[in-house]
Amino acid sequence: MAYIGKVPTAVPLSSADIEDGTIQLADLSATGTKDATTFLRGDNTFAEAGGGVNTPSFMAYISADQTITNATFIKAQFNTEVFDIGGCYDNVTNYRFTPNVAGKYMIFSNLQMELSDYQIYQVQTLIKKNGSDYTNTKVVTNASVLFSIHAPIQHIIEFNGTTDYVEIFGYMERHASTGNKFENGVKASFFGGYKIIE
Repeated sequence: MAYIGKVPTAVPLSSADIEDGTIQLADLSATGTKDATTFLRGDNTFAEAGGGVNTPSFMAYISADQTITNATFIKAQFNTEVFDIGGCYDNVTNYRFTPNVAGKYMIFSNLQMELSDYQIYQVQTLIKKNGSDYTNTKVVTNASVLFSIHAPIQHIIEFNGTTDYVEIFGYMERHASTGNKFENGVKASFFGGYKIIE
């Protein structure tokens, strides 16, 4: 490289010219405690890794076959809890989920509906929010060939964290035969939900 005038002399840096870049907690205005799950964000606030938790959450199932009326929407009685973090699911009286934290939730269910013979015409699983129809699934058969059908459903639903609740209803209509029912078992007829981290 060409220079005009005198060539500058190289001056080596010493350790005094270099800082380690460490900022002490005392130099920040954030309050909180760092640990294995909490970190200091760029905006000088502490937050949990992942941004939140998926609770309240629950999972329940029907532990004994529930007899249902033909061609009528019937509330499914998911009476046995697998877990209920937050204590927001009623498995005794109303069989409903009423989360106590506002936000968006993934709600899911499955009803396995069975008849005494191969005569099922159609089945539906319905999510009701605050007593009103919210969304449903429907399966219709074009021949008398089935005696058991799974009818799964899932949807993201927003709750206010106080009064909003959801319930599951099922519907089965038959060509003939008798014995409409929701089958029991955690792998057959279940209901669950969890808060989505936002």
